[in-house]
Amino acid sequence: MKRKRKTKGAKKLTFFVVAILILVFAYTAFFGVDNYYGDNRTVYVKGAEDITWGIDIRGGVEAIFEPNLDANSDIKLDEITQADMDSIKEVMEARLLAKGITESEVRTDLNNKQVIVRFPWQSGDENFDPTAAVKELGNTAVLTFCEGSEAPASDKSNIVLQGADDIASAAPGYDRESGGYIVQLELTKTGASKFAAATSKLSKTDPKGVISIWLEGSDSYICAPTVNDTITDGNAIISGDASVFTPDYVNELASIINAGSIPFSLKADDNKLQIISPTLGTQALNVMTIAGIAAFIVICIVMILMFRLPGVVTSIALLGQVAGMLACSSGFFDGTTGVTLTIPGIAGIILSIGMGVDANVIASERIREEFRKGKTIDGAISAGFENSFNAVLDGNVTVFIVSAIMMGAFGTTDTVMGKLFYPVMQFFGSSVTGSIYSFGYTLLIGVIFNMIMGVYFSRAMLRSISRFKFLRKPWLYGGAKNAK
Repeated sequence: MKRKRKTKGAKKLTFFVVAILILVFAYTAFFGVDNYYGDNRTVYVKGAEDITWGIDIRGGVEAIFEPNLDANSDIKLDEITQADMDSIKEVMEARLLAKGITESEVRTDLNNKQVIVRFPWQSGDENFDPTAAVKELGNTAVLTFCEGSEAPASDKSNIVLQGADDIASAAPGYDRESGGYIVQLELTKTGASKFAAATSKLSKTDPKGVISIWLEGSDSYICAPTVNDTITDGNAIISGDASVFTPDYVNELASIINAGSIPFSLKADDNKLQIISPTLGTQALNVMTIAGIAAFIVICIVMILMFRLPGVVTSIALLGQVAGMLACSSGFFDGTTGVTLTIPGIAGIILSIGMGVDANVIASERIREEFRKGKTIDGAISAGFENSFNAVLDGNVTVFIVSAIMMGAFGTTDTVMGKLFYPVMQFFGSSVTGSIYSFGYTLLIGVIFNMIMGVYFSRAMLRSISRFKFLRKPWLYGGAKNAK
């Protein structure tokens, strides 16, 4: 008997535990967690204000890149092919995507040997430097390891490793021993062999010898670690001063390395840099936000009036669903970059909320039907959710598939969906369209959180709240007032 009482008590707490978790999650997803020291803002958890808005809402930048070739270049202007231009386009799209900028436009003009790039303002646009962003975007970004502390020689005599042939991938990390942020490199088979030979030579001939690391094309010196021993496992670490190697810096460096290198140097004329005016603007965004909050409150009131306690539970679950979609858009979760939120992306959020309401309406109506059949409160709740599950699942799976196809068709090939659908989409050519990708992304995330919040959490909360004696009245769950 004691064990049963404990179990019942624990199940009663489920409602409060889940509701509190959703409310805390919603608060942090909306407002984030940050700290101001003077004018400097340190972000621990990203909130809604950290979302990158699309060009149609916030405006953006247009830059025109041209080849920066001189007499010593390996490639001449008239030798540039469409394949070279397509390679530049793919690298730039990958770099933009690595920054969480999905609503961008990259076009190539082979006749004029130009690459036209349009991308939105980043979040925190008051500190956004479009000139620096454009320069970074057009960086050739070939990571180079050199023997000694000197920059890469023109005859390449001091180069140990260079580019994608030697470096397979890069990932940001944290070194617990030194207490600093690092970039972890995985070398190719060829690169591992070269690196083993170079480190073996240095460790024997010069115990204090260094291998300096440069980001060629930007004349950027990164660091020069001392070689103490032979490194044969094909892994290397880039580290440096803690004031430079911040979380943002190592993430940015890793993404640039992974995005690949541009086949030749590019230059962007600052005089041709254009600021794109937004279609709607910040004021329209504020109006949409107010309208969205008002609509959400009205929906919650209607659900509570129609379905009573299930309506209360629905309102809490919907709040969790909205918070989840905003969290995935802002980069709330560690290791994610979020997405550029456009007007179609906002439409995806609205449509997902509608699906969330629909899922809860179906479950609440099924519970009412079970009361009409004479079921008890526990029986009506269990049967109601069970009978509504297949209908909700079918609708969500259908939308999930459509969303995944949109992300695969209109995103870059570096994304998960892009890789999944590449075998089919490669026959239709490049079709990167950030606004449609944004719509598919928010719709897909909405479907996932609809299943989590609208099905599982709603059922857990309603079952829990129904165990309180003063709430065990069928009419509170949609049944008749005179029912027992």
